[in-house]
Amino acid sequence: MKAKDFLDQQAEQQLLAAIKEAEKQTSGEIRVHIQDNCKGDAIATAADVFHRLKMDQTVLHNGVLFFLATTDKKMAVYADEGLYHQVPRDFWDEIIREMKLHFAQSQFLEGLSKGISRAGEALSTHFPYSNEDRNELDDSISFDHE
Repeated sequence: MKAKDFLDQQAEQQLLAAIKEAEKQTSGEIRVHIQDNCKGDAIATAADVFHRLKMDQTVLHNGVLFFLATTDKKMAVYADEGLYHQVPRDFWDEIIREMKLHFAQSQFLEGLSKGISRAGEALSTHFPYSNEDRNELDDSISFDHE
């Protein structure tokens, strides 16, 4: 499946709503990036995308990127150093496992939404929302069509 076909407009709006809901309780930032191919390791590619999207420039280093390569069927969750070391080592792998269960049933929106919700819960525990918080990153879903 090509990245451009992964989400229709309604699903994209629902995913953006899931991101906004997850970010309500935290100063953390969540983004989703979807592309067709991932020639190498999904985590390494996600790290490159994370830096390219300037997600490493949040004040508290508390950004989380959900990376999907639709044609190659690869995915990763990449968290900045502020959050990465705050959660159990296998936390991100658990999110990926849960997402894969949904993806295997073509429940892409539900799988991503649940992963985003779980990341938001972790962010809210370690980086709770305060009145001084501002949205540091664009919430839009980014796409690469290779």
